[in-house]
Amino acid sequence: MHTALYGVHKGLHALFTDFAGWEMPVRYSSELAEHRAVREAAGLFDLSHMGEIELTGPQAADALDFALVGTLSAVQPGRARYTMMCAEDGGVLDDLVVYRLTEEKYLVVANAGNAALVASELRARAAKFDVTVEDRSADTALIAVQGPNSAAIVGSVTDADLSGLKYYASMPTQVRGHDVLLARTGYTGEDGFELYVPATEAVDLWHVLANAGEEHGLLPAGLACRDTLRLEAGMPLYGNELSTDRAPFDAGLGRVVKFEKPDFVGKAALEGRREPAEVLVGLKGSGRRAPRHGYRVLDGEREVGVVTSGALSPTLGHPIAMAYVAKELSEPGTGLSVDIRGRVEPVEVVPMPFYRRA
Repeated sequence: MHTALYGVHKGLHALFTDFAGWEMPVRYSSELAEHRAVREAAGLFDLSHMGEIELTGPQAADALDFALVGTLSAVQPGRARYTMMCAEDGGVLDDLVVYRLTEEKYLVVANAGNAALVASELRARAAKFDVTVEDRSADTALIAVQGPNSAAIVGSVTDADLSGLKYYASMPTQVRGHDVLLARTGYTGEDGFELYVPATEAVDLWHVLANAGEEHGLLPAGLACRDTLRLEAGMPLYGNELSTDRAPFDAGLGRVVKFEKPDFVGKAALEGRREPAEVLVGLKGSGRRAPRHGYRVLDGEREVGVVTSGALSPTLGHPIAMAYVAKELSEPGTGLSVDIRGRVEPVEVVPMPFYRRA
């Protein structure tokens, strides 16, 4: 599948990769240059492969409280919340950002590979409520501007008061004649904005932002640098840190589960999964050999876990990784090792995030 911006990426000579059935730009110039642009200036991302599902009606809040693990009825209009959809057994079906647009209207943003499943599950779980569920994914494009110069770039093409737009908030506004939903959530560890726009207007909006960013060091950025950016920021990726085999507590995200709600899908199972045997930790290596997804974590010669994501950090200059390890070995400062293609390399358990902006 192709996003509405596929032709733009081709024109920029992007290198493409398959991602959840989408042909997406993995890099344009170099992932290191794009990574540094986001940390030091700004990057421009096409995230139109993500799923957008709208829930509208007098019981939209009640439907989401039942369907998801968070209390979405407590979110004020104009604000957003990170949450999850779990199966009956407590396994994570997807992690989501949910925007409350009005009293009776929500936007649920799902990961690309799970968008159809999330839409289907929301319809099924909302069936007993007075709410309409509509999958808007095919008609919606999503463009993100991330980095310390993002406010200057976006502010130059809209009259919106960006100083009043808090983290995990959104507002409807116009960008050079385009009606957009402007959000401030992000997945890179930097300040940044997401712009939801009709897919038919995506190409023009991309060019508006690209032109505005020229003087601010903006670069188009692909999925490769997005992965190293989110890893440095300690943010989980579905399919790596999160899956149907893992409950939110395993990933250290038990705070998103609100047991005080009367009922929600997976509640009974999650009650029994509060104390997992394995937990997600950060690992810091030395040298230049980075642990990668699927590599074994060792305590001496004993296998005690598995790496979920890893890379040589472009910002920090040393290997970093996230891994599930036995809970008794999860304290920061614990010395472990990773089998990197037959060579055992020492690592240390460290707190996350690995990188935090000033």
